Amino acid sequence: MELRSRRVLEGVEGTYARALYRAAGFDGSDLRKPLIAVVNSWAGFVPGHAHLRELAELAEEGIRSAGGTPMEFNVPAVCDGIAQGIGMHYVLPLRDVIAAAIELTVEAHQFDGMVCICTCDKIVPGMLMAAARLDLPTVFLTGGVMPPHISPEGEALVASDVKEAIGRFASGGMTIEELEEVERRACPGPGGCNMMGTASTMCIVVEALGLSLPGNATVQAGSDELRGMAFEAGVRAVELVKEGITARSFLTPESLENAARVAISIGGSTNMTLHIPALAAEVGVELDLGWFDQLSRSTPLLGKFKPASGLTVSDLHRVGGVRAVVRELMRGGLIHPSAPTISGRSIGELAGEVERRPGDEEVIRPIESPLAPEGGIAVLYGNLAPEGAVVKRSAVVPGMLIHSGPARVFDSEEEVRNGLMRGGVEAGDVLVIRYEGPVGGPGMRELSIPAAMLVGMGLSEEVAMVTDGRYSGATRGPCIGHVSPEAALKGPIAAVRDGDVIHIDIPARRLEVELTEREIERRLENWRPPRKEVKGFLRIYRRLVGSAVYGARLSS
Repeated sequence: MELRSRRVLEGVEGTYARALYRAAGFDGSDLRKPLIAVVNSWAGFVPGHAHLRELAELAEEGIRSAGGTPMEFNVPAVCDGIAQGIGMHYVLPLRDVIAAAIELTVEAHQFDGMVCICTCDKIVPGMLMAAARLDLPTVFLTGGVMPPHISPEGEALVASDVKEAIGRFASGGMTIEELEEVERRACPGPGGCNMMGTASTMCIVVEALGLSLPGNATVQAGSDELRGMAFEAGVRAVELVKEGITARSFLTPESLENAARVAISIGGSTNMTLHIPALAAEVGVELDLGWFDQLSRSTPLLGKFKPASGLTVSDLHRVGGVRAVVRELMRGGLIHPSAPTISGRSIGELAGEVERRPGDEEVIRPIESPLAPEGGIAVLYGNLAPEGAVVKRSAVVPGMLIHSGPARVFDSEEEVRNGLMRGGVEAGDVLVIRYEGPVGGPGMRELSIPAAMLVGMGLSEEVAMVTDGRYSGATRGPCIGHVSPEAALKGPIAAVRDGDVIHIDIPARRLEVELTEREIERRLENWRPPRKEVKGFLRIYRRLVGSAVYGARLSS
């Protein structure tokens, strides 16, 4: 076992480093063991992370019991649900900052391995990118999901219901007292939002990649089951160091395909089309939107969860979680079963341990009788999106899979929110929201609240949304995002005007505006983007960020 940390700590040359570590409470015995970075995204104001201190302590106990020395440091975390509006400009950029912060800290101290403790939307992919970049023995511990509030009628209430309640209130379908009651009950305690949003999707991706322990993605926060996993994660990190097994062992083209298929088969967040390509790029694999569409066409839809159905992620855990999904996909020949996991067993072996019980098919359908023949993601192309656009097909009702209507154009999220609150949107409209892409935003804001307002207003089956921004993983309805090229880069979406007819055909994968190429070119000849003053890191981000087609990652 050759330890990187020896370069810093051995011999006379290591005297200064050892002296400084002693000042932090470590002794000579500690410094002769593998040094395991406990990378913790604890934040007391973020519900998905407020409980991670306890998990870190348990992971550290596991590290010590296995003969390692834990060294904890923190990285920032924000809550996408809280950071709406202006705050959303800063959320996607934080992913790449987290990856860089981990890389710089771990390389500076030459740690031997990592336990990455995380839960939410951008923090999980940021840590994945860092793990790929560093290629050290690494174990992920994701923080579990919030318990849902269950009504006397047996219905689950979760975070996504709050956003839809705002829309019902705005349209007069709910009193302020009823809205406040939803607010009080929907989020009963710490954990990731108990819906198939980006947080749950990315935790599922981590487990499907083999980087977390079986069941970790869907386990309930605060449970004894999760506490046990925390201790075991620490043990496994030390064992991986001793075995010389590093993160890239689990980040192969086959495992990336496995992870994407699992997420696609259960209606996972469209944001996976940003995060998986950004992760893949770290290991030299180039993925684009077309890759996701190809997988989705050949992957059946096996499950739908809040807000696309009444089921929660806790229901998925009850029937076997990720392993149950892998089991069904494996039966259809759609999984690479020999892909390794940090447990020491292959993904196929783990899936084989989960049996299907009576009633489980209400949550995860058998591969022979799926909910739909295609998975949850569809990528659309056409003169409005020459490089592609993304929609969560599994969250669109059949009547809106094909739709044509007049454009109502808005140049920011604020404009469309105000338009909805004023009640100026009519059935059949296609809301076009632009200058919200990675460069134009900057930061590619999610338009989850406007999308949920449409649902609450009863318009999600009559009105479509098209944007170069993105949506929450929990969005439902005909909400098409990631339109590329984006408006700020002179994409065709910048040429659209009120009243232009937009044609959406999700089965045929088409997104068109009823304009000739010459008319689009003519309109763009004198085009100038809206002037947006940005400062600080967003100014740097705007200069360096790449296209959403390849993950909106920073490049030099």
